Amino acid sequence: MSKVKMTAAGIGIYLFFASLCGAQTIKFFPVASPDQSVSFVVMLTDRGEEKGCLIYNLFYKNDAVIGDSRLGFEMKDAPALKNHFVYADSKQEIHDDVFTPIYGERKTSANHYNEAQIDFRESDKPNRLLRIRVRSYNEGAAFRYEFPEQPELKDFTIASELTQFNLFFNFMMYQEHGTEGEYSRLQISSASSECETPLTIEMGIDPVMCIMEAQLDNYSLMRLSPVKGLSHALAADLAGPVNAAPPFASPWRVILLGDKHGDLIERSDFLLKLNPPIALKDSSWIKPGKVIRCTQLNTEGGKEYIDFAEKHKIDYVHFDAGWYGPEWEKDSDARKPKEDLDLPFLIDYAKKRHIGISLYVNRNALMTQLDEILPLYRKWGVKAVKFGFVEVGSQAAMRWLAEAVKKAADCLLMVDIHDAYRPSGLSRTYPNLMTQEGVRGNEHMPAAGHDAILPFTRFPAGAADHTICYYTNRMKTTRAHQLAASVVYYSPLQFLFWYDKPSDFQGDPEMEFFENLKTVWDETKVIQGRIGDYAAVARQSGQEWFVGCITDENARVLDIPLTFLTQDAKYVAHIYSDGDEKDGTKVKIERYLVDSATVIQAKMAASGGCAMRIVPAAAADSKSWRQYVNPDFSR
Repeated sequence: MSKVKMTAAGIGIYLFFASLCGAQTIKFFPVASPDQSVSFVVMLTDRGEEKGCLIYNLFYKNDAVIGDSRLGFEMKDAPALKNHFVYADSKQEIHDDVFTPIYGERKTSANHYNEAQIDFRESDKPNRLLRIRVRSYNEGAAFRYEFPEQPELKDFTIASELTQFNLFFNFMMYQEHGTEGEYSRLQISSASSECETPLTIEMGIDPVMCIMEAQLDNYSLMRLSPVKGLSHALAADLAGPVNAAPPFASPWRVILLGDKHGDLIERSDFLLKLNPPIALKDSSWIKPGKVIRCTQLNTEGGKEYIDFAEKHKIDYVHFDAGWYGPEWEKDSDARKPKEDLDLPFLIDYAKKRHIGISLYVNRNALMTQLDEILPLYRKWGVKAVKFGFVEVGSQAAMRWLAEAVKKAADCLLMVDIHDAYRPSGLSRTYPNLMTQEGVRGNEHMPAAGHDAILPFTRFPAGAADHTICYYTNRMKTTRAHQLAASVVYYSPLQFLFWYDKPSDFQGDPEMEFFENLKTVWDETKVIQGRIGDYAAVARQSGQEWFVGCITDENARVLDIPLTFLTQDAKYVAHIYSDGDEKDGTKVKIERYLVDSATVIQAKMAASGGCAMRIVPAAAADSKSWRQYVNPDFSR
């Protein structure tokens, strides 16, 4: 693929020649990242008969990646906000700090960017003021629209957003429709309407881009649709109109960039950076952990699951749909458990065993009983609530969800939002929003190729409740693949054994991996990864490291260098890989002495995986590390 190379001076030359080709540049406003690798350029131009049009360009590592792309709005019952602009004012500032979330995929997040606030006013009536706020980070760029308080603009309704993403070449993209849909890899020119975000784009062999939105809490959801007349451009396609009054801001339009596919995973805190800091004075009650779903919804069944959770170091038992009756029937009351489910007894029984209880609530009850059930559940001693079949898309729906998460925080309840909701970074402000679905996970039992796409397409936006399974014969992957997925797929509330039940367990020794598994991390590193083929992710918790490797339908061997380990220290690697067909659960367990110079070969069967737990040798099961010495791996 040929590339358009741009130095800082080259950007100005490019803009000059662009003016000779039909878009006369009146004024341009470049906003470069701290390391100068990203440059977002806002331009005020004349385009044919349209005077004072706002467009932008984006450059990455001196490559032009997004060309002339429109900015603005169509308004309802008012003239459009798309041209007749003149420059009014601008401000720039440098921001550099580090924030420490209470949990995450890494202990700290560096929040370093250059920001510009650029004001434009219409030259004719109604003379409205529109502000474009731009932030350029070393790992990408973000911009949003703001409407400051102004006498010329009172209440207004946005009919549609004109934001474009006009890619410089006909790159390959991963298209998905419906947030639990399959992905299709195709050229941008072949895109169909209403593609979901995050939307990942391959810019050649290695560089990648992911288009997302951040701080979506009072606005309509953005999908992406083709632009008529532009062969490889996408435009914002809102799920409905937006009612607003100044001061008002749109969500951030986000463009995450990377040199290699794995960067999209390592930079998955990007949306958090674009949201306000934590709003909770006390967050000590928020406890990430592992969860098992109870499907035997009576008192004896609940006890069985709680006992299993205690034995296997699972932190929460979740009572899923049906605990208060058929979830879609109007007579089902989320304030009243079924007669054969003694929930107060089970909550107390679990508490004595240091197990928390989570409850599912369907949309019907959420919409009519939310303000009653949240304080009621707190009184009962419930720790988390899973919202089911929520409405997603309209401004009203997105605002309701954000407000519901805030109300849950007031009642000291963690939240898992299921079905179509996808994160936009709200968990930074309200970290009681632990996870969400918005993924084609194991409720659908996708093929391994789909699993290998997800880390680079869905997970750049944040946590996903993939509902890990292990025993069910519905799986299309190996069991080692499921073990590894619990590391590859980040979720602070990590559901395990989704379609399984305690009686499925037959003393399988590899369960020690789930028992020792953590759900939040001090550091995350991508060892290897290619979209749709494979992913190898290493995550640190204290002195331990966990590694998850998954592959598509092709058998594969990946080299896993352990350079992330502390030098001159000895570790024991517990390796769980695809075993022989004659093995009971088909998982092979090996243990080796390793150090930072070791390279482990992760051998994976078709649709398989390999999971590892690497611990300091001094703490390895209180046994002598010498028993683990193996010439294949030790150095």
